Formats: sequence, structure tokens, C-alpha cells
Amino acid sequence: MNHLDKKCWICGKEEAIPFKCRFCGKTFCSRHRLPEQHACEGLEQLKNDGYSSGSSGYGTNGTDDIFKDALKSTAKHAAKSAVKGFGSNIKYSMKNSPAMAIIYLCIFSFMLQIIPGYKEAMWLIPNLLFQGEHLWTLVTHMFVHSGFTHLFFNMLVLFFFGPELEKRAGKKIFTYVYFTAGLVAAIAYSITSFSSNTQYIPIVGASGAIMGIFAALALIAPDIRVYVYFIPMQITHALVLFVLLDFLLLGSNDMIAHTAHLSGVLVGLLMGSRIKRAQIRYNYNDYYRRR
Repeated sequence: MNHLDKKCWICGKEEAIPFKCRFCGKTFCSRHRLPEQHACEGLEQLKNDGYSSGSSGYGTNGTDDIFKDALKSTAKHAAKSAVKGFGSNIKYSMKNSPAMAIIYLCIFSFMLQIIPGYKEAMWLIPNLLFQGEHLWTLVTHMFVHSGFTHLFFNMLVLFFFGPELEKRAGKKIFTYVYFTAGLVAAIAYSITSFSSNTQYIPIVGASGAIMGIFAALALIAPDIRVYVYFIPMQITHALVLFVLLDFLLLGSNDMIAHTAHLSGVLVGLLMGSRIKRAQIRYNYNDYYRRR
């Protein structure tokens, strides 16, 4: 649809999702979308043809049916346009933000988990990893989750803090930090679980990678304020709180990979420190170039 096709035939208003009349074929805004609101010539011609042919189908009931059909057609067109617009927004977000692309991929992957065998092919089992099998799960385990709550909270954190790191460090750096933290977290958990029965328990989720993003952002922008259980605090204080909780819960049977979280935080701190030093050096050199 070109620029002119989006303008209302009556008032000239341009809308992202215009309405096209099924009788006259012209484009209208939401205010003038109904046939009686734009004095539809096509509908009038249709009624006149019906009357002149002596058809009894175009009495009061016939007109009501026409309007009902027009409303149905308008609603159908609006629904199609909304779906198309939603798809365009997803495509735009995935193209311009690695964090949003990961979120959509995780949601799509979660929906695919209803397929028998899909989740089993994606999750990571430490014992198999050390046998040199299913090596792809070092990456794929980050795109499957144990349940809706697990997915929701991981994606919520990534939604708020992923784009923030992208703005401050760049999209490539964000992607590098995310996947490095996720890989190291998975390997660290596998190593620490090798001497216990947990080596046979699969791990899923992007928590290690997300903790890396959170830690890197805390170093780069320590003044950001976050809400932890509705309590406002600086992001650095929140990071310390999360790290302490993971340390306290090490060795517990809560089915949470705390070593993966801590490993992701360590990677995030190391990479965040490098990013911050590079930014300071760049600002310093840029200052003297401008002088």
C-alpha cells in the first residue's frame, strides 16, 4: 500500500491501518469507514439496481444485511491489517535489536515445546556434554524454558535491560556478552555437577546469559534504578543481592542452576569492566582530539 492509499477519501486523514469499502473500493479513516458515513456511491448503486429489478431482497431487512456485511468486511480487513502490522513490528524489532530478537525466538521456541522430542533435543545434559555428544545444546538450551513463569521472568529482565546495554555498548557487544555468558555459564554448571547426580539432570533457560547482561550493565551504568520485589534500588545493589542469594542457595535442591547464574555474573563483570575502560579511553581521546 502506497502513501496515497492510506489517506481517507473524505477528510484526507492518513492512518496506519486504513479501511477499504467493499462497495465503492475507496479508502477511508475509522471515522468515515461505514457506507452511510461516506455516502457510498457503490452501495447506493447496488440498492437502486435491486429496487429497479423488482427484487424483494432489498427492503429494510436487505439494507440491514448489507450494513451487517459491510461491518463484517470492515472488521475482517482491520483484523488482517492489524496482523500484518504486528508482523511488521516483530520483523522491525528483530532486525534492529538483538535483545528483542532473542525474546521473540525464545517465545517461539517455547510454543514449539509442545512438539514431542523438541525440548529433549534442545536442553543440555552435562553427562552427555562431557561424552562429546549433543554439543549444540551449549547454545540451544538458552532458547527453551521449564515453564511459562521461567520464560516470563527471564524475558522480562531481558526486555528491560537488554536494550539498555545495546544503547550503551552497541548491538554487537550485547550479542557477544549474552552468548559468552550463556556458554560459560553452561560449561561451569556442567563442570561443577560432574561429580554429583545432577550431571544427568537437564538444564534449560537463558538465566546465565541474562545475568551476564545484568552484571555488565551494572558496571557500565551503576546509577540505573531498578525495582526488586517493588523495592527501588540501584542496579549495583540489586546485583549484589542476587549474587548473595545464589551463594546462599548453592547446594540446595531447588532445581535452580545457581553456579550458572554466578558464572554468568562473573563473565558480565569481566566484560563490563573491559567495555567501561574502552569507553573511558575513547572519551578521553575524543576530548583531546576536539581540543
